[in-house]
Amino acid sequence: MTLEDLGYNEKIEKSRIEQDLDNFEIGRVISEHRERYVVKTIKGEFQAEITGNMRFAAKNREDFPAVGDWVALTTYDFDTALIHHILPRSSIIKRQAVGQFGEVQIIATNIDYAFLVQAADRDFNINRLERYLTICNSSNVKPIIVLTKTDLIDDLRIYEILESIKARIKNVPVIPISNETKDGYEVINTIIERGKTYCMLGSSGVGKSSLLNNLSGKSLMKTDIISQSTNKGKHVTSHRELIILENGGILIDNPGMREVGIADTTRGLETTFDRIFRLSKNCKFKDCTHTIEVGCKVIEAVEKEEIDKASYENYLKMEREKKHFESTLAEKRKKDKDFGKMIKNYKKGINKKN
Repeated sequence: MTLEDLGYNEKIEKSRIEQDLDNFEIGRVISEHRERYVVKTIKGEFQAEITGNMRFAAKNREDFPAVGDWVALTTYDFDTALIHHILPRSSIIKRQAVGQFGEVQIIATNIDYAFLVQAADRDFNINRLERYLTICNSSNVKPIIVLTKTDLIDDLRIYEILESIKARIKNVPVIPISNETKDGYEVINTIIERGKTYCMLGSSGVGKSSLLNNLSGKSLMKTDIISQSTNKGKHVTSHRELIILENGGILIDNPGMREVGIADTTRGLETTFDRIFRLSKNCKFKDCTHTIEVGCKVIEAVEKEEIDKASYENYLKMEREKKHFESTLAEKRKKDKDFGKMIKNYKKGINKKN
């Protein structure tokens, strides 16, 4: 096992040198369990924690390691290690943290490609695809749509789904596959490159674990029987894990996501809905919301059926989410800043008394 087998490259090595990390070993985080990490190095796998300084200096979740990170660490006996630094990330896939005010959840880092996995039978939802696509576009990650369970529908339905995707999503590869018959696997295997990192994004039960098992040639993730009422696998992945495939590709499996709240996605929305953003430059009003304004070029395009109405409505929904997240994030930062000032003033008062 070499670092290159884990995806190490010249850019990462340059960052290591620039940060003067010669005295540390280098490894990659392959799984995370409540702020305890499994890190893989050339010597093997280690159970790792971060230093107290890292914990004290952390301002938010993005300052902690995540699956896919390259880290500088010190290893010890009994397969334990201490993480001292996180090397700069080439990409971060993240979403709004469920039920947490103004917080983000990191899904994975240093990803080259994301498989956007949807089942072709009952789970297919093109609005959700646009949502995953927006997250990828804001994260500097190249998306690939994987349509699973094609053995459960006929060829006509597959054709209809593919056409609906092409009508709303441009320039993104779409690969129909069956985890049962292995149809389509020859296409996926030609896409996966040695040393490149891929992750899977999708809801529970769409076949991500079966896809991982088939690509790896091993039963790495347990799957259960298919529910007769939903046609979905009952078992879902419970944690993120980085796995090296037989052909040298690197794949990160993720738990199914019921909610996919977008975060920090101005660039992502612009790329996903590029036609809407291009037309908006010609709207009568600079602050046009594209909802009720006279002279809105976006509304005109929707009325002329030049823009899909469902896609337009999905864009408006995600734009509202983005603005709400930005406002809650700004409010949280203000509260944190006010709290910091209060602590500082409190310490000043104690010092004066002494």
